[in-house]
Amino acid sequence: MRGLYLITNDDPLELLLAKLEGAMSNGGIAVLQYRRKKVAKEDQIYEVEYMKAMCAEYAVPFVINDDLDLAEKYGLGVHLGQDDGSIVDAVARLPEGVLIGRSCNNSLQLAEQAIADGANYVAFGAIYATDTKPEAGNIGLETLKQAKQQLNVPICAIGGLTVENSKIVIESGADYCAVISDILGRPMNLIPDRLDEWSALFK
Repeated sequence: MRGLYLITNDDPLELLLAKLEGAMSNGGIAVLQYRRKKVAKEDQIYEVEYMKAMCAEYAVPFVINDDLDLAEKYGLGVHLGQDDGSIVDAVARLPEGVLIGRSCNNSLQLAEQAIADGANYVAFGAIYATDTKPEAGNIGLETLKQAKQQLNVPICAIGGLTVENSKIVIESGADYCAVISDILGRPMNLIPDRLDEWSALFK
C-alpha cells in the first residue's frame, strides 16, 4: 500500500468532481480523503455519496476526514486527528477492511498508541510549511526514518509536499504522500502529467 494520498479541496463541486474523475481515471490515486470544511453538513452527504460511487468505480479507498458519524453512515474509512475521537471507537463502528488513520504530528509514541488501538496507517506532518495548516509547523524527515524502522503499518507524510520535494520524503519512509494543491490546485489539463510524475516517484 503506497502512492499518492489525495485530499479534496474547496473547489466548487462540479469542478472538483471533474478533477477527481480525471485523476482517478489516470490511475495515479492510492487513497482519496474527503475534507470539505466549508461545505454545509447536509451538502456533504450528497457529495460523499457521489465520491463514494466514483471511488468504487476506480477501486480507490475512500476515507472521511474527522467525522466518524459520516464514515459510519456510509461504511467508509476515517482519518482522525488527535482531538477527533477514538481509534478504538472507529474500529468498533466501521466495517472490517476500511482504512482507519490517525494524525500523529511528530510523535512516534502517538503513532504506537494509534496502532495499538487499531489504526491501520499513521500520518506525520507537517513535513514542510503549508498554507493549509500554517500553525502546524514542519517536522523534517527524522521522524519518518524512525517510524519506518519501528512501525508495521503504512506511513503517510503530509504538509507542503510537491513532486519536487517529495523524493527524499519517500526515501525516508513515506508510503503515502498526502497532497491537496499539488494536484487539485492545477488546471485540469495539467493534472494527468503531474500524476505521472508522482507515480514515477513511487516506482
